[in-house]
Amino acid sequence: MAMITFKINRYNPDDEKRGHFVQEYQLDVPKGYTVLDCLNDIKWKLDGTLTFRRSCRSGICGSCAMTMNGVNNLACETQALALNCDTIAIEPLRGYPVVKDLVVSLDPIVRGLMAVKPYLMTKTPPPTDQERLQSPEEREKLDGLYECILCGSCTSSCPSFWADKEYVGPHAFLKAYRFVADTRDECPGEHLEPIDDKHGLWRCHTIFNCVEACPKDLNPTKAIAELKKELVRGKLG
Repeated sequence: MAMITFKINRYNPDDEKRGHFVQEYQLDVPKGYTVLDCLNDIKWKLDGTLTFRRSCRSGICGSCAMTMNGVNNLACETQALALNCDTIAIEPLRGYPVVKDLVVSLDPIVRGLMAVKPYLMTKTPPPTDQERLQSPEEREKLDGLYECILCGSCTSSCPSFWADKEYVGPHAFLKAYRFVADTRDECPGEHLEPIDDKHGLWRCHTIFNCVEACPKDLNPTKAIAELKKELVRGKLG
């Protein structure tokens, strides 16, 4: 058990005059408590007006992604005592419009995702007696691409997104390459064309913030590099 001070960035759209402000709470934190457990205790025992998203509590849904002591991560997977400090600063994910307190708008995430058409596209009819099959080697190429939970931590950490709100974002690039690399997809150009512009791939400066921010240890920067290769190959014929 340890006493920890939580400094939480707050914002109430119904009180525009106050704007954004920091509110402090003190909590006795038992061993094993995650930051999400702490936020739940604050909300349930100290201040019912505190607003944040959470759902699965298992690192699957991505709802509780937020910035803790300057680092993007999932609150449900971050052990409070493991941060090894007596003060934890919590902010909403940076770069997104804030709806209330720690809740951000998901519109930029969805907009980028839909731009890359994140679904399998084919031209030929499916086999009548079986699924569209892959070899084990072809399936293995998708490892590290399909596991994204769309928490938005990567795009929130990206300076290109901070500077250009129309930037598609590393979360969407990773999803695009998941289908470009899929041997069953017969329309890779449909995923590539929307990201071959000034708001797309070429605005990435390869600084790896997205890799460091991903709570699932995925590598959007590598996917971006592979997508650039595909585009160049397509232009060279």
